[in-house]
Amino acid sequence: MSGDAEPKLDDDQIAELREIFRSFDRNNDGSLTQLELGSLLRSLGLKPSNDQLEDLIQKADRNSNGLIEFSEFVALVAPELIAAKCPYSEEQLKKIFRMFDRDGNGVITAAELAHSMAKLGHALTQEELTGMIKEADRDGDGCISFEEFAQAMTSAAFDNSWT
Repeated sequence: MSGDAEPKLDDDQIAELREIFRSFDRNNDGSLTQLELGSLLRSLGLKPSNDQLEDLIQKADRNSNGLIEFSEFVALVAPELIAAKCPYSEEQLKKIFRMFDRDGNGVITAAELAHSMAKLGHALTQEELTGMIKEADRDGDGCISFEEFAQAMTSAAFDNSWT
């Protein structure tokens, strides 16, 4: 393993991303505006709010020009596409998930998360708890499903690529 923290995509994935990027870069200037990025994300089935879009652009916009260039777009979506490079295997993730999902119903509630974190010696404030649930809970049902949990764990592993 090299000390390179940047996740790597294969050529096919890069080509596919370039295709997607180009199709939403309406004025062909090589960058996406907030509106164009919003359209792209909605086409992938996501429903980002304006605030979420602004946060995303702020995180991804490395040269601070308010636009997302292709390289920034790749850096933004690479963690999502490199689940295989997640430091946890699917089996490990399931095991961790089961530790949190105390009643075994397939979702982690705020109460279960608070209880498990406290048991691990990390008592959470109400604000931290709400924040963690909100960040991981993609469908807004107030609970964290295994898919959302795995996604959050994978993203957290790559947070350093956004700094």
